Amino acid sequence: MKLLVFLLVLGNLLFYAFSTGLIGTSGGGEEVRVGQQINPESIRIVARGEAPPPAAATPATPEPEVEKPAEALPASPEAAPVCLAWAALAPVAAERVARVVSGGFADFKLERRPAGESTGWWVHIPPLANKAAADKKAQELKALGVSDYFVVQEGATRNAISLGIFSSEKGGRERLAELQAQGVRSAKLVPRPDKDGNQQIELRGPADRRAALLAALAEALPKTPPQDCP
Repeated sequence: MKLLVFLLVLGNLLFYAFSTGLIGTSGGGEEVRVGQQINPESIRIVARGEAPPPAAATPATPEPEVEKPAEALPASPEAAPVCLAWAALAPVAAERVARVVSGGFADFKLERRPAGESTGWWVHIPPLANKAAADKKAQELKALGVSDYFVVQEGATRNAISLGIFSSEKGGRERLAELQAQGVRSAKLVPRPDKDGNQQIELRGPADRRAALLAALAEALPKTPPQDCP
């Protein structure tokens, strides 16, 4: 009976030792539990007062490459407007320039001034081809009720029809408006010419029309080409 009790107790002890890892493994149960809790390779023993080693940095995830937008090319400056000039142009030639501008270059600004000292403003019909044409125009004015006029007989403005000379531009514009109300369409207001009738002319407009304008002016004034404005 004692032997049976001893064997039962021994069997329970062996079962307990086996189930807790005290026997039947390569290491003790405590080693197994410690091995399950920590990574032995990461343990470092340091002396008192020594700072612990820094934790291994986790490699940063590289940010995705973002394609940079292409830099915009600087805008090219707008072409400067063309400016052509005549220092002294006879009235007949000046009228040819005016016809070129009105005939296909309305985007150009035409400026006139006397080549010499201005002595006022002149309302007139530009010089006509000959005396017969000037006389015919005078009869047309008379039929429209215009009586204050005379045909220029000599000088650079010969065969022009004068409709009034004024000391101020305002007076000249009022006279021009009055004539237009009577049906006169060919009258012009310009600074009064000097004694020779010569005029300074300037044309300003878009640069991309320069070549076409020069070609038209060369046809109208083959002997007096313009120069670039000073």
